[in-house]
Amino acid sequence: MILLRLFWEFFKTGLFAVGGGMATLPFLYDMSTRTGWFTQAKLADMIAVSESTPGPIGVNMATYVGFETAGIPGAVTATLGLICPSIIIILIIARVLKQFRENKTVDAAFYGLRPCSVALIAAAGMLVAKITFLNPEALTTGNGIAGYAGLFRWKAIALAAVLLVATRRIKPLKKLHPIVFIAASAVIGILFSF
Repeated sequence: MILLRLFWEFFKTGLFAVGGGMATLPFLYDMSTRTGWFTQAKLADMIAVSESTPGPIGVNMATYVGFETAGIPGAVTATLGLICPSIIIILIIARVLKQFRENKTVDAAFYGLRPCSVALIAAAGMLVAKITFLNPEALTTGNGIAGYAGLFRWKAIALAAVLLVATRRIKPLKKLHPIVFIAASAVIGILFSF
């Protein structure tokens, strides 16, 4: 039963996450609250792992969640659930697009999808920022002013600020491949116990 639910949840995500892998993040955030398969803190870890491994982030996230939920069968099922809508839609579109490519209605539909994609990706970016930089649990502890100070993850904010300045202001670092910064961030995260 869990495999069927994994397939269905990721099928819906694959069907509606227009705009690429980052657009799946709002759906995964919702999935975490509805299913309890993973926490929002675990979602941040999944994002880090999925971004640093080869392949599309959406597929990597589906595989990760499926594996955490039901092992290897879960990983395969969740991944298939995510990619099936794309395969089906591409096959249908490829079949009919040649006939309708010059149609103004089809052009308008594709044009209308652009803002939707931008909104989903922006929502994903805000979600990642929230998970990374904020600690909302600090407010529920009832520590008054201390609770507000604990609201921010200061180490993460400092690391982001250092990386932003380093990649924008230090000329030799501008030329480095992004994987160098991903690896450096991973090492810093391990050393400073993020």
